[in-house]
Amino acid sequence: MSKTKEPPQHVVTRAEELRRLLRHHDYLYYVLDEPEVSDAEYDRLFRELEQVESEYPRLIDSDSPTQRVGATPSERFDRARHLRPMLSLANAFDETEVVAFDLRVKRALGLAPVEELRYVVEPKLDGLACSFLYERGTLVRATTRGDGETGEVVTENARTIKAVPLRLRGDDVPSVLEVRGEVLMHRKDFEKLNVRRQEMGERVFANPRNAAAGSLRQLDPKITATRPLDVFFYDVGDNDLVFASQWEKLSEMKALGFKTAPRSRRVNGVRAALAAHRDLLETRHEVSYEMDGAVIKLDDIDLQLRLGSVARSPRWAIAFKFPPEEATTVVEGIDVHVGRTGTLTPVARLRTVSVGGVRVSSASLHNIDEIERKDVRVGDHVVVHRAGDVIPQVLRVIEDQRPAGARPFRMPKSCPRCGSEVAREEGEVAHRCRNVRCPAQIQGRLTHFASRGAMDIDGLGEKTVSLLLDSGLVSDLSDIYRLDAPSLTRLERMGEKSAKNLVEAIEKSKETTFRRFIVALGIRHVGEHVAGVLSRRFGSPKRLMEASVDELMSVREIGPEVAKAICSFFEVEQNREAVLDLLNQGVRPGAEEGGGEGPFSGKTVVFTGNLESMTREVAKAEVERRGGRASSSVSRKTDLVVAGAGAGSKLDKARGLGVEIVDEKKFRLLLESKGMRKD
Repeated sequence: MSKTKEPPQHVVTRAEELRRLLRHHDYLYYVLDEPEVSDAEYDRLFRELEQVESEYPRLIDSDSPTQRVGATPSERFDRARHLRPMLSLANAFDETEVVAFDLRVKRALGLAPVEELRYVVEPKLDGLACSFLYERGTLVRATTRGDGETGEVVTENARTIKAVPLRLRGDDVPSVLEVRGEVLMHRKDFEKLNVRRQEMGERVFANPRNAAAGSLRQLDPKITATRPLDVFFYDVGDNDLVFASQWEKLSEMKALGFKTAPRSRRVNGVRAALAAHRDLLETRHEVSYEMDGAVIKLDDIDLQLRLGSVARSPRWAIAFKFPPEEATTVVEGIDVHVGRTGTLTPVARLRTVSVGGVRVSSASLHNIDEIERKDVRVGDHVVVHRAGDVIPQVLRVIEDQRPAGARPFRMPKSCPRCGSEVAREEGEVAHRCRNVRCPAQIQGRLTHFASRGAMDIDGLGEKTVSLLLDSGLVSDLSDIYRLDAPSLTRLERMGEKSAKNLVEAIEKSKETTFRRFIVALGIRHVGEHVAGVLSRRFGSPKRLMEASVDELMSVREIGPEVAKAICSFFEVEQNREAVLDLLNQGVRPGAEEGGGEGPFSGKTVVFTGNLESMTREVAKAEVERRGGRASSSVSRKTDLVVAGAGAGSKLDKARGLGVEIVDEKKFRLLLESKGMRKD
């Protein structure tokens, strides 16, 4: 008989420390809804303990976090036992682990590795798991997961959630039915709730999951009723029904009136399951709620029963997590960057960490109000968040890990680039450098001026702008049009051909549209769409410079903030002189073809899939030229969706909302027509 390996003392000590940390974080997450660390950090600690216990089985404790689900329910609520334990799921973090799970299942079922099993792939929703008990078709109890065996009774609170059926649909309902669902809060609702709480001086929630959990676990159901909670149902606990498959179970739940996750699918084989996971990952930011992975379940219920469960999770399912969009790291410094409009932005210099599959070494702190609200200091351990293409940001500080002597941050009183006075205007959160010739602003303004959406000067990128500034050849926007090839060839790494091409590109840019010219000026709050609106309304730089706030606000889509920013820009004599100097150098901003009231006037258009006859950027520009607005997401405000080859989830959402859909051929006809149908 082989002897179990005895763990050395340092391993015993580390296992005890890991259990202590995980119990602490379980309590914060499940009971207080105030997590200190990111999910990725928690997963790392959990996996480390699993590995230690796997190598030294004698260290396994029945009360270890690896053997339990959730945390002990709060004493604030009545408790109830689930009819059947609400188990957790084993996690996979890469595709090899999912393939290993598939082979493990086949081996346990006595199947050959080459055989294909059928799986159901469901989005792993990031909310609060609950069970809902129905007797004779009526909701009688709702309970949080708790420790998996016993949860907190939140029935009256659950009744306030519109998506929770108080009575099941149909005449032939089971006498007893326990279903499981994930209570969540949609991103937009979460953001609105936090804004409201911040205005009232209340603590804001860390993320939508905690907002949902905190809202459902209120002692006063009237408070829960004011919170925009939703729920998706995903499983059946104890019941009087018999199912042949997981897919049939989901279908029957829908028939009884339960809302299920719309992106679930049934697939054959583990490779198809992995492809379904990749699809969910690629489109995770197109849905309104948080997903943190995919749940892969064996479809056949008989096979599920044969496999059974281990201490805390079923053997027939696995959660394939997405790369973490949150991570824990350390603030090594706070730098202040000066933007092209003079805005000073504090940026946290971070100990490099992987977030969402991207190496992150800095995160925006936005402004002094945000720094003070979160109380971010140099040396702090912080949780960093990155979603999609969003710039990484610091979510919260782990205050109990703050080093002694860490001091609050103060914004500088003088510009870090030019030393000029820094001011904060009344009613604004931003600090700004007052010097319009600040080097940081000049470089940013020149780069923006030459960018593709503005004057579109090919070859005049950030590096070339830096060379021109360093050489003294330019110091203002109009200096660009005074450049000649002989002067440029004296620059480092600028040959005769490159110099000739750049001069030609500069000359070509003189013939531009008024919309591009407005964009190039870099007026605050004025992007491509607003520039198009201004271009169609005023038609020339002179008329725009003379426009009053009232005249600007009379234009559709121009509000008081934008109108004030435009007037403030042209009130500065140096800015008016810069515009006139550009015109004197031969820049000729003309009206755009198709300007004025166009066939897409006032319409919001979304593109999905691949267009064959033009790029998506060109198509968007054509819509803008005709008075419309190109958006990246489908909503109830969308007027038209143009579907190209390979259109995906945006097309499905448009169908669900009843938005008008056209193909590329019909879109081209609309471009040439006099107008669109108005409902």
